Order: sequence, then C-alpha cells, then structure tokens
Amino acid sequence: MADRSGGPAGLGRAADSEEARRAGRFRPRLPRIRPGLPRFRPGRPRFRPRLPRPAVRPGEVVFAVAGLPAAVAGAAFVFAMLYAGALLAVTLIGLPLVAAGLRGARVLGTLHRRAVARLLGEEVPGPEPVPPAPGVLGWIRAGLTDPSGWRALLYLVLRLPAGLAAFLTVVVLPAAAVWLIGFPALASALAPHDRAVPWWANVAGPSLGLVLLAAVPAAIRGASGLNRGLARLLLGPTSGQRRMRALERSRHALAAESTEALRSIERDLHDGTQAELVAIAMTLSLADDALGARPDPALDRLSVLLSRARTQTDDAIAGLRRITRGINPVPLDAGLGAALRSLAMGSPVPADLRLDLRERPDPAIERVVYFCAAELLTNVARHSGADTATVEVVAAHGRVRLVVTDDGRGGAFPAGGSGLTGLGRRVEAVGGTIRIISPEGGPTTVVADLPSTV
Repeated sequence: MADRSGGPAGLGRAADSEEARRAGRFRPRLPRIRPGLPRFRPGRPRFRPRLPRPAVRPGEVVFAVAGLPAAVAGAAFVFAMLYAGALLAVTLIGLPLVAAGLRGARVLGTLHRRAVARLLGEEVPGPEPVPPAPGVLGWIRAGLTDPSGWRALLYLVLRLPAGLAAFLTVVVLPAAAVWLIGFPALASALAPHDRAVPWWANVAGPSLGLVLLAAVPAAIRGASGLNRGLARLLLGPTSGQRRMRALERSRHALAAESTEALRSIERDLHDGTQAELVAIAMTLSLADDALGARPDPALDRLSVLLSRARTQTDDAIAGLRRITRGINPVPLDAGLGAALRSLAMGSPVPADLRLDLRERPDPAIERVVYFCAAELLTNVARHSGADTATVEVVAAHGRVRLVVTDDGRGGAFPAGGSGLTGLGRRVEAVGGTIRIISPEGGPTTVVADLPSTV
C-alpha cells in the first residue's frame, strides 16, 4: 500500500513525524500509568488483616509458676504413700493403704486435668470410674487393679520434672537473660577501679542475653506442650476405654436411628395401610347394603361373599393394629409411667405397680423396659399360676431397675421356653443385665438392670 507521494505508508508517517518535530509541533504520547491498587467492588468482602496471636498465653505462665508447688505436693504424696505401703505390706494395713492412695491419685489427677483445661486449653476426657465391688475385699481389689489409678500415680511422678522445666523456662530463663543484658553496667559498677571488664565480655553478655530472651516464648510453648501431652497420655481414658466409648456412641446412634425408623414404619402403617383397609371395609359394607334389597339368588351369593370379605378386612385391620402396637406402644407416648400403669391395669393377674422415676430414660430404654414388663406379666399369667404380682421400676442415677415378682409355683429358667431367653437378649443388647431367682415352689423374682442411656 502506498501513500499519495507513491512511497510506502510507513515511510510517509515517519517523514511527517520528523517534520512535525523540527517545526516544534510534535507532542509525544505518554503511556497511561494505572495504579496497581485493587478496585473496591461492593459485592466482595473487604480484606481484614489477621491480628497476631500472642506468643505466650497468660495461662501458660500461671500454670508454670503455680504448677510447681502442686507438682511437688503430688510427688510427695506418691512417695509417702508408696513408702508407707511398702513398710506396712506385711501387715493388714499395707494393701488398703495402697488402694486408698490409688484412689487419692485419681482425685489429684482430676484436679490437674481441670488445671490443664483451664490454663493450657487442653480438654482431656476423664477416665472411667472405679467399678463398684461389694465388701471391703472387693473395694481393695478394685482399687489395686484400677489401671487409671496407676496411670494417675505415674503422672504425679512425672509431673515434678515437667513442672520444674516449666518453672525454669518462665522464671529462671528470663531472669538470666535480663542479667546478661545488664551485665556490662552491673560489672562496671561493681568492678574495682584498677580492673576493667574485658571488651569481649561487654559484647558477649548482652548478645547471649538477647538470644535467651528471644528463645523464652518458644521454651514456654515447649514446656506447655510437654505438660499437655503428659496429661493426654496419663490422665485420659485408656485405649480400651476409648474404644469402648466409641462403641457405646455408635450403639447409641444405631439404637436412636432404629427407634426412629420403627416409629416411621408405625406411622406409615397407621396412616397409610390401615386407612386404606378401613376405606375398603367401608366400601364393601356399602356394596353389601346396596345388594341386600334385591331378591336374586346370584346377588344373595354375592352378598355372602361381600360379607366374608368384610370380615377378612376387619381381621386384617385388627392384626395390623396389633403389629403397630408392637412396633411402638401407644402408651409410651405419654411416658414410661403411664405406659406401665396401663400395662398393670390390663394384666390378667392383679399387679401392684411401684414407680420411682426420678429420671426419664432414653426412648430405646423405655421400649425395652415396657416390653420386658409386658413379657414378664404374660409369663406370670400363663405359666406361674400366681394370684398376685408386683412390678417395681426405679430410674435414678443413670440406671433403670425393673423387678417383677409373683407368688406362683416357681421353677422358671431361661431355657424353659417361657420367652426369658429372648428377654435376656433384648436387655443385653442395650448394655443391661437380667437375673432370675425362681426356686421350686416360688416365689419368682426377675431383676433387669439397664442404663438410662444407650
């Protein structure tokens, strides 16, 4: 492409620019500089800078300073208890003293665990309680075989060096750093006039003091982490107890889920299938009424068939109602007490009901208690030949206890086909136990002990 003079277009523009520069009319184009700051858009959140976290928490300092006397007291308790127990081991006082010391170590461990949670921010779950055992010998044996007590004892022993390390990092290390930083001024003030402090000491002392002062926060965090790990390792539940708690949580979730699923099935059967069967029964009744006024043999036979269909439909509705009552007993909607009262009033054998429901158990436990009481009262009516029965239910302190007693002939045992085997499985499925006392000639007592929560 050529311009008007016949040359290339690029050469023509270059010549025009040269003439304009010589004439003084040339204005160079400067590039636009756009600032690199981001534009504010109303739809996006503004940037908020994070505030720096403190290098050392105040609770860590308090724990290190106040924890040393507690660590010394705990170690002194352990050594005094072990020394006294070893001296008195040949007597009858040694083993009870050690058992009591292990329980005391658990109490001290609980106090240390609370201090770790409050000051260091480490929540350590508590161990399982000592299993109850009847009698003095059982109490001593339970204390001596308690793994959590021995672990708490070991924690009190190891807490002394850990507490000493934390105290040194919080108190001694900063004091040494400050002393080294002020060493030149202190040395020049105290040194004799005829002896001067070497220059390298004036340089090395403050330098080392600054290094130590900069390392204080990391040292305090390290000592706090040591105490957290020690509490986690020895004051919490054992691995077996953690697995047991996980199994209990999963069992509780499964029981709650199955209970809700059964309720959903009961509602579906009650509101859906049962309503449809009732509608069919009403339709058959209307058809039978319409055919009853016609004197025709064929229609008479059809009326008989409709009547039979109505009877079968009524039987199906009654069976469906029994199934829904078995899935989720309606009286339980008003609580376990109301359900047991209704059960005792409908029992064929006169039943005396005694209730002490200070706590309300979980719905799954209420269902188990209700079905156990219903099954036991049915067994009393069918097999015992009793004149009266007593039903006692106590729900308190996290446990539910069901006791059913009758004055019958006795001789009941789980393998006798009386439904006690299935009853025991139902109770054991929620973590409970069942005990049957039924000598020949009676009376019979069945005791079911269950937890309030699954």
